[in-house]
Amino acid sequence: MNDIVFKCTDLCKSYKKGVLVLKDLNIEFPAGKIVGLLGPNGCGKSTLIKLACGLLSADSGKIYICGKERSEESNSLISYLPERTYFSSWMKVNELLSYFSDFYSDFDEALARKMLADLGIDPDAKLRALSKGTKEKVQLVMVMARRAKIYFLDEPIAGVDPAARDYILQTIIGNYNPEATVVITTHLLYDIEPILDNFFFMGYNGEIKLSGVADEVREEYGKSLDEIFKEVFKCTQNY
Repeated sequence: MNDIVFKCTDLCKSYKKGVLVLKDLNIEFPAGKIVGLLGPNGCGKSTLIKLACGLLSADSGKIYICGKERSEESNSLISYLPERTYFSSWMKVNELLSYFSDFYSDFDEALARKMLADLGIDPDAKLRALSKGTKEKVQLVMVMARRAKIYFLDEPIAGVDPAARDYILQTIIGNYNPEATVVITTHLLYDIEPILDNFFFMGYNGEIKLSGVADEVREEYGKSLDEIFKEVFKCTQNY
């Protein structure tokens, strides 16, 4: 097994009018870990994930998935949860299960049905009848029920009620391939901190302000990651 499931070297990305988002980013995510990709809004977290998933093209630099340069074949190794829901509202949850079963060879439908049942979600319900938070739960279930090598979860708990967050975090811990890696972006660091193995604090243009093994850094600083984050970025909110 390759010990590094994701790697990028000298990665640069800009948008229209020359707005630079990532500049010469070098980063590695180890296999078998839950990694927090954390930083203020607009620092490039979602852009990095979209580049990894092949949804955007880099200006320069390289991306490697499980030791091989990113290609269309890499998509079968990646399970991606976007920040916004994208399912068609006319579909029933059952139809979505069938769609994922047909489309992804690594999709575990039995596991997905168990998670839906645990969350009290009716598989016969139409998506248009579900609340925004429930739709996000359904989407997370679909993503986590795949047996991927790397899971990119962009704000997985931002829209769900606090009572469901613990279950969702336990779902993330308990239902991914232990040889795989889960990468989570969020502004709710306090909620996800207990499940993180590694973390990266990303500043603007993708600058890595601080990174490491979560337990080691907490011990070194004598503070929580949430407290360290606020000191590094000199803010207490809106991140």
